[in-house]
Amino acid sequence: MICCIKGTFIVKYSGIIFDLDGTLLDTIEDLANSMNCVLQKQGFPQHTTEEYKTFVGNGMEKLVERALPSERRDKKIVALCLAQLHKEYGCRWDERTKPYQGVNELLDKLAVLGVKMSILSNKPDLFTKQMVDKFFGLKRFQLVFGAREDVAKKPDPVAALEIVKLSKIAAEKYLYLGDSGVDMKTANAAGMYAVGATWGFRKADELMENGGKILIDSPVEIIKLI
Repeated sequence: MICCIKGTFIVKYSGIIFDLDGTLLDTIEDLANSMNCVLQKQGFPQHTTEEYKTFVGNGMEKLVERALPSERRDKKIVALCLAQLHKEYGCRWDERTKPYQGVNELLDKLAVLGVKMSILSNKPDLFTKQMVDKFFGLKRFQLVFGAREDVAKKPDPVAALEIVKLSKIAAEKYLYLGDSGVDMKTANAAGMYAVGATWGFRKADELMENGGKILIDSPVEIIKLI
């Protein structure tokens, strides 16, 4: 519930961490097209966009591993295809990617309420920042982190707890909105309130089975939890 006393909003949660892919941005077609291009060049079978929804979420290296034939997932092939994926995605990450309906409205409402917003993604840090800047503007967020070489990826909570430390907002004062079991595990491991986005890449069952506290069907619904 949101209260207003003498013009000042009182909120239950002071901060929110968003996942990026499948939560704020619909990126699946550009990811699928990029990886399929790599597979085609290597003479490997390609996959449907729906299949890619189950491949993403744990970083680009895992995406490559899952997309490759099971008998061709040796380190050399994975490394080669990962480098090619970075190149392909770097050329097309904004061709079909777009914010989900209601996301910008949500961000505007949260800004009015004074809720501090951050983004935590398993997408490489450079891509994460480029995409956030193009579609939303980096200044809209307090912190934006993608995957970094010296920091463990989600569901390890280390990066989420780094946001807690830098923002000086207690973990229990954070909502965490994501579309995958990885996000729900991250939220719980960090001591945050895990909110599952049903409009993303994964099924509702996965979200609940991995610790989702509540599911929402549209971005603006999260305002009811603040």
